[in-house]
Amino acid sequence: MQINTENLEIKIANSDAEIAAAQRLRYRVFVQEMGASTSERNHELARECDQYDPLFDHLILKDNTKSDKENVIGVYRLLRGEIAKQSNGFYSATEFDLSQLLNSDRRILELGRSCIDQRHRGGIALHMMWNGLADYVYDHDIEVLFGSASFMGRDVDAMQQALSFLHYNHLAPEDLRVVAQSENRLDMDVLPAERVDKMTALKQMPPLIKAYLRLGGFVGDGAFIDHEFNTIDVCLLMDTARMSAKTKAKYESDKAR
Repeated sequence: MQINTENLEIKIANSDAEIAAAQRLRYRVFVQEMGASTSERNHELARECDQYDPLFDHLILKDNTKSDKENVIGVYRLLRGEIAKQSNGFYSATEFDLSQLLNSDRRILELGRSCIDQRHRGGIALHMMWNGLADYVYDHDIEVLFGSASFMGRDVDAMQQALSFLHYNHLAPEDLRVVAQSENRLDMDVLPAERVDKMTALKQMPPLIKAYLRLGGFVGDGAFIDHEFNTIDVCLLMDTARMSAKTKAKYESDKAR
């Protein structure tokens, strides 16, 4: 899988240098920009990495006009169910009870550490990342995609409309409904349904979450307060069998190009 647009290239990382560049991007976004905590070793390397990284495929978007250290401008890390079962399990299990997914016998894919360099947001980069992800999903016959998506900061008042809107309008069906772990759980029905304003909610919502909703995505039951990353996380889920015919046709068309 490889898609090129002028100087941009999307692919699965296949070298230590490419993975290191992806981790440097994650450091710039999650640690320097968002204020996440990380180890002294990660600070020394200026890379954000953990024990799960060797298990994942790393979908990267490269700008081939930049140096090897800074040429990764977008990243998704991807972990298929069969790989997780043979190793340390899913990263999302540290935040959410995934029993509904693990007991489903469906082909599942965890998405994580999604980020795009600040200078490339709002352009072609996100579209290319989505196309690369769609290609990967079709190549591996994935049925359910899931993973944590973050609201920056931990000020519940600043995102109460968005969290409440997600709870009342996009709660996952019971067969997909993962549940936030109780220790750092935040109930998402912060406001009563009659006080939720859709436009305000959408303004509070990160672009990645809105993109999933447009594709028919759902959220799990409850959010998770991530003190280490300075975020409030929701678990996003997408069932390819429930995607609209229009959405499926779009991705089939993209893949055929």
